[in-house]
Amino acid sequence: MRAEERQHRLLVLARQSGRVEVADAAVEFGVARETVRRDLSELERRGLIRRTHGAAYPVESAGFETTLARRETQQVAEKRRIAAAAVQLVGEAETVFVDEGYTPELVATLLPTDRPLTVLTASLRTASLVSASDSTTVLLLGGRVRAGTQATVGSWARDMLARFVIDLAFMGANGISREHGLTTPDPAVADVKTQAVRSSRRRVLVGVHSKFGASSFCRFAEVGDFDTVVTDAGLSAPEAHRYSLLGPQVLRV
Repeated sequence: MRAEERQHRLLVLARQSGRVEVADAAVEFGVARETVRRDLSELERRGLIRRTHGAAYPVESAGFETTLARRETQQVAEKRRIAAAAVQLVGEAETVFVDEGYTPELVATLLPTDRPLTVLTASLRTASLVSASDSTTVLLLGGRVRAGTQATVGSWARDMLARFVIDLAFMGANGISREHGLTTPDPAVADVKTQAVRSSRRRVLVGVHSKFGASSFCRFAEVGDFDTVVTDAGLSAPEAHRYSLLGPQVLRV
């Protein structure tokens, strides 16, 4: 098998499974682990995957984005720890924006219900989950609903957000890098995220370690726009420190 064909199959495997293990790929293709590492290095150089700790994750791009259903099956334990740590940052906030995506959705399910709270979100699923509490007022942004994420986008969602001053925003991203900031594949999604960042007094970024160092198509914020970044311990302490030098407190849980 030629290197080009093997790299293509590795990319397909990463996108289908959400992750490729070096050891497993070496067995499947009948090659040495070093050969797989070289292939993954080439795919990473082309911006298609992100390597970390003996594995590789697909980078979401203008032509590829994972669905919410897929995200629910990947790194779930880490996402739950991140959500539990992030919700401790709510403080006295009375108005909270919750971004689309599975990790922000987990944060939403842990928001306090023993006092009045207004939650704004573009996510249909998040709106449904938090509306069960009598003490929570839910404002669902209008617009076109994206099938893969069950979230609204477009000028209606963006313009509705622009009318508010929000105490706290919990944001997600498809890629997080020191060079390119926070990115997402879809320009319409980036438009809503940009406005959410602008409209919020405090901003907390939640994301698993595999998103760090990756860049997608559309930038919607800089790392320094955030007060706090909450991720898992898979992000090394030295790398977390490099991100903290850009402004935010970085919590590894």
